Order: sequence, then structure tokens, then C-alpha cells
Amino acid sequence: MLLHLSIQNYALIDELSINFTKGLSIITGETGSGKSILLGALGLVLGKRADLSSLKNNTSKCVVEAEFNIEEYALQDFFQKNDLDYENTTIIRREILPSGKSRAFVNDTPVVLSVLNQLKSKLIDVHSQHQTLELSDTNFQFTVIDALAKNEKRIASYKRGLKKHTTLQKELQKLKENQEAEKQQYEYNLHLFNELEEANFQTNEQEELEKKLDVLNNVEDIKLNLSEAIQITIGEEGGAQTLLHSLESNLEKISSFSEKYELLFNRITSIKIELDDIVSELESANEDIEFNPNELEKVNDRLQLLYSLQKKHQVGNIAELLIIHESLSKKVGGVENASEIIAKKEQEINAVSIKLDDVALLITKARNKAIPNLKKELEYLLSELGMPNARFSIELKTIDSYASNGKDELQFLFSANKGGTFGELKKVASGGELSRIMLSVKKILSENTKLPTIIFDEIDTGVSGEVSNKIAHIMQQMSNYMQVMAITHLPQIAAKGSSHYKVYKKEVKGITSSNLKELTKEERIVEIAEMLSGKDISESALIHAKELLN
Repeated sequence: MLLHLSIQNYALIDELSINFTKGLSIITGETGSGKSILLGALGLVLGKRADLSSLKNNTSKCVVEAEFNIEEYALQDFFQKNDLDYENTTIIRREILPSGKSRAFVNDTPVVLSVLNQLKSKLIDVHSQHQTLELSDTNFQFTVIDALAKNEKRIASYKRGLKKHTTLQKELQKLKENQEAEKQQYEYNLHLFNELEEANFQTNEQEELEKKLDVLNNVEDIKLNLSEAIQITIGEEGGAQTLLHSLESNLEKISSFSEKYELLFNRITSIKIELDDIVSELESANEDIEFNPNELEKVNDRLQLLYSLQKKHQVGNIAELLIIHESLSKKVGGVENASEIIAKKEQEINAVSIKLDDVALLITKARNKAIPNLKKELEYLLSELGMPNARFSIELKTIDSYASNGKDELQFLFSANKGGTFGELKKVASGGELSRIMLSVKKILSENTKLPTIIFDEIDTGVSGEVSNKIAHIMQQMSNYMQVMAITHLPQIAAKGSSHYKVYKKEVKGITSSNLKELTKEERIVEIAEMLSGKDISESALIHAKELLN
């Protein structure tokens, strides 16, 4: 509910600060006194676009601040989604600077206007004769029926299922599109895949093949150098092995005379053992090396295949070829297994559809049960509001497709006159009739769901005294469940408020400004008497005003 509103430098308002209470609040004032300015300020603080014409003094900034109690509105998720600090008592502030720039804050956190506009629908519902067109909107009609049907949890469950169903349908469509695209490339991709599959390259194979080719291309040179190395080590005259053997023999003879000689002997022995091992490996390598034209051709062919495939796929190593091989495997497998994948996805969709159908059926049953009660309640309220012959024809028809709120089509028709034909509300109901229908609908909604603060802006225009009493009574009933504000010119309605505010103009030094104040009991008597008889208040008007207030 709206707790407090302060306005600075807006339109005809210099500065205004006012508190609001629960129940039914009445706002009255002469035509042109500034009632519309209040609505404009509320619209501004809740996201309406503004320009410099909003400023009373265009050298100072305009500030509108509204304080709301929102603890019963379950808005925590909205605040979290928009990175706002949640407070049970939330303050919204809007500033229009002389430069024309605008700033908005929710609990001192800057926000964009789109967030304020979303928040507006959850906090304030301004209703006038010009805003009854939503009565003809099917979604609004479903909202009314579902409120009576207590379908909130069922529809929430349905929407979760519908979201999943829609996601799965998109995934299925994507699978089918991919399958079609892949089919067109299947033969070519299969050829490429088979080439790589048959080649069966291993991760480090290229390096090994290139080293092996280098050896095979230099067999004669390797053979020659190995033979010479062996000759150098084992030659009978001057061979390294023979010389090292003699050196070992000399040091062995003197090793017992000193630790120093023994250490030298041991080191030479180690070198001799190492050299003997080297000689053995040299001889083995020399025996193994031989020119093998078949092996050379085999390695060359393998490398040429590798280089050819690398060039074909525009890569520089086997690792990249293996990645392409894996990708081609998925593409080929995707086509070959597409039917199985699509069938599995269709099974998922079917399972979700069964659950959706079950929830939709529960929603439909609850709606069908609620419709007679809604029809009866509406017709009763409209009879009270001076429309005794008003009748509704409300029918549900189950459809095969999934709508946003179930599987129903709704026909919501109206007849105002006895024996009259039923037609769409916007075609057969007058503006005054639509206002009374909307009032009846809002009254029913207030008893079945949590509504934001509602402001009725002169919806009683053109209404008779007796009907105005009924309108006031309905507003009073609504105010038991929510905060209701009514801008009115009718004393019968003004007298029913739990609090009464007056908008008035005053002139100071030739400058006119608008103000708002809460009336005392005595001031209310005078205000209502003035509404009854005009500026020249008669004694009978004062008596009548007191009677209305009592």
C-alpha cells in the first residue's frame, strides 16, 4: 500500500508531503484544482516519461518520492532478479533535473524506467472510465476466472511445464534442421572420415616417421662412421680399447701402494667397462643398420599420405587431424543415429505433454466450476449498481494447442437489456456500464487475490445518487482487503471514506500552486456540504452532510 507521497517542484506543486492510510481514502477538489497532477506525479515516480514541462521552476530539479509497504506482495524474486535491495517498506524516488535528464531510484539503488514500469503494475492500479478496455481482453478475463477458481498454483505448474515443452520442441526442431543439413554433407563427410579412419594415425607418429626416414636416407654414411668408430676402439694397434687395457694393467700394479693410485685404477676400470659396453652397442648398431629400399618406400608413402591429408584439411600436425577425425565421426554418427536421437527427444516431449494435459485438465475443471459463481456474482453486483437486466454468457471450449495459461478458449459475452442479444463487451456496453462492470470485477478480484493499491479516478461520473451509494459500498467492501483511493465529485461516495483528502489551489503573490491536505471531521462536513450545495453552504446541506458521514 502507498504510505507516503512527497512532491517538489512538479507542475503546480511547490512542495507537498502527505501520508496515506489503509481502507478507503477519498480525494476531492474542484475541477482544475490539481487532482490529475497527483496522478501525474504518481505516474512519474513509477516510470512515466517526463520532460522539462514537468518542472514548476525550471531552474530547480523536480523530486517525487513514494513510500510503499510491500510485505504482502511477494516481490522478493522481482527485487532479486533486478539486483535491488528488498525492504518491506520500499522507497521509490524520481528526479527530473533542469538539464532535462531523469534519474530513478528504488531503495537508493539507481534503476532504469523499464524496471519502474514493471514495478508499477505490482503497486498501483489507476482505474478510470478510459481504462475499461482490458475487460474485453481474453487474458484479463481468464485472470478473473482463475482468481475465483484458485488456479494460481496450477497455472504456475502449467507454465513451468509449458516452458520445458517449448524448449524441447525447439531442440527437436534444431535436431531435424541439423539432420537435414548433415544429410546433404553426409557422403562427403563419410568419405573424409573413412580416409582418416583407414589412415589410423597415432599421436606421435609423424615425429617417429620423420626420424626413421632420416636414418634410412643416410644408411651408407651411418654405416661408414659406425665401422670407423669400431675400428678406433678395438684396433689391435693403437685401438682405444687396447690402450685402455694397458693403462688399467699399469695402474693395477701400483694400486696397492697408495689410495691415490687405487682410486685412479678404479676410475680407469669404470671407464674400461663403459667403453666395453659402448663397443658392444656400436657392433650391434653396425649389424642392425642396412639399406632396405622396401622400408624406405613404406615410410615415404606413409609420410606422403600424412602430408597430403594435412594439406587437404589445412592443418599442420597429427593432433589437429585427430580433432577433425573426431568431429567427422560425430557428424557421420549424428546422421546415422539421428532417427534414434529424434525419437528419444519426441519421447521426452510426449512425457511432458501428458503431464501438461493433466494440469490443463485440472485448470479447465476448476474454471468450469468457478464460472457459474462468477456469473452469479457479477449479475448480482450489477443489479445493485442499477443494471438489473445485465446478463453474462461465459463459455469455455477445450482446444488441442497449448495456450499460455491452459488449453481453453474463452467466450465472454454480455447483454445489458432484458431480452437483448449477447455480444462482446466493447461492442455492446456503454462507457458507464463498462465502469460498473470493471468495479464489480475488481471487487470480486479483491476478495480472491492480492491486488495492489487501486485508485478509482472519477468512475462515478454520470451515476445517480442511489447507484453512487452502491458504488461507495462496494469500494468500502474492497477496502477490507486492499488500499482503495477514490477521486470523486459525489458526496455520497466521499462520505464513505475512512479518510478524506482535499486538493485545492492557493495564490501567493500572484503565483498559483496546488496543495493536498487530509481533512478533519469538521472539515469533511464542510467539504461534503459544499459538494451538495455549492460554495454557498446551506444549513440543510450541513445537516445532510452530517447524515451522510454518520
